[in-house]
Amino acid sequence: MTPEVFDAKLLPARGQFEGWRAWNLPLLDVTSQVPMDDGFAAENRVWKLDDGLLVATITMPAARAVRSTQLIRRLPVDHWVVSHQVQGRTSIETPRGTFEARPGQTYIWSLGQTLLSKRSQIDRVDLLLSRDTFCDIAPLLDMATGSVLETARGSFLGDFLLALTKRLPLLSDNDAQLLSVAIGRLVAACVAPSPARVDAARALIDVGRLERIRQTVRSHLKSPRLGPQMLCHLIGISRSSLYRLLESEGGVRSYIQRQRLTEARSRLSDSRNTKPIVSIALDLGFTDSSGFSRAFRAMFGVSPREMRAASLKLGAAHPTSPARLAPPCTCFGDLLGHRRPGQPTFGAKNGETVRDCAN
Repeated sequence: MTPEVFDAKLLPARGQFEGWRAWNLPLLDVTSQVPMDDGFAAENRVWKLDDGLLVATITMPAARAVRSTQLIRRLPVDHWVVSHQVQGRTSIETPRGTFEARPGQTYIWSLGQTLLSKRSQIDRVDLLLSRDTFCDIAPLLDMATGSVLETARGSFLGDFLLALTKRLPLLSDNDAQLLSVAIGRLVAACVAPSPARVDAARALIDVGRLERIRQTVRSHLKSPRLGPQMLCHLIGISRSSLYRLLESEGGVRSYIQRQRLTEARSRLSDSRNTKPIVSIALDLGFTDSSGFSRAFRAMFGVSPREMRAASLKLGAAHPTSPARLAPPCTCFGDLLGHRRPGQPTFGAKNGETVRDCAN
């Protein structure tokens, strides 16, 4: 396999950090903790094993990184990240609390949650798993999110990630895609609740219910009847339980609307989708086109028409050909399946390191 590579060291010293920051936006907003004149010798290698499974290695100087509510809205990916700390220390503040990872430790965090991360100079391996691809083990991963896996199984998982990065260059793309199921099973076995988490069984039930709610909502976005009553009937829970589970999401209707808007954004960002905007809105349960436009702008900062125009412009700039079946990677978020229309190219395809951040 050939990885996508971003190497800030190939940029002028004064532009290295800005290049790295652009590569990480809008997943994370990174702030350097070292003098700018010293450069920012960071490198990111990413192997995409499947649509919902990536392996990455990261080497970078001391920095601070934030995943805010605004960034989550701009790029609403909800991948879990299993990280193994090779060198350096990382402190992460999440909605569940703060934890610190030391060299040799493996920990789990989520791009679907807000976080504040403070890192010394680090060397790290990441395994990124999308919720849609690994929904069958979602309860286990949700329970482990925001914690260090301080068990023998956690150490084994870290050793596996290190070995995997050494072997990936030797695998064909077809072989790599076959690893998805096996890796999911290995991760599930390694993050299974420890005895200390037995008392958290109620929380495990709740995260399982939340996953069922998410899947049910995603499956019925087109239905104009999608609401509390329909969800209670399809999932088999009481109205009070439904409201309790989605209270932190702003309520049932707010949650459903965000899911619909996220799907609308995905369709409008696809240059191959030429369906009229009003038809897309109607397909997703919006009965008022002006109300759809206002809600879309409030969530993403641009109108549906502007999103569509930027997508078409990007598609025209990078026409599909037999030699290149996808437009060039512009940021780390592209590799998670969510492109940002109109952004200049900072990354490089087929293992070529970046050479110019001013394309």
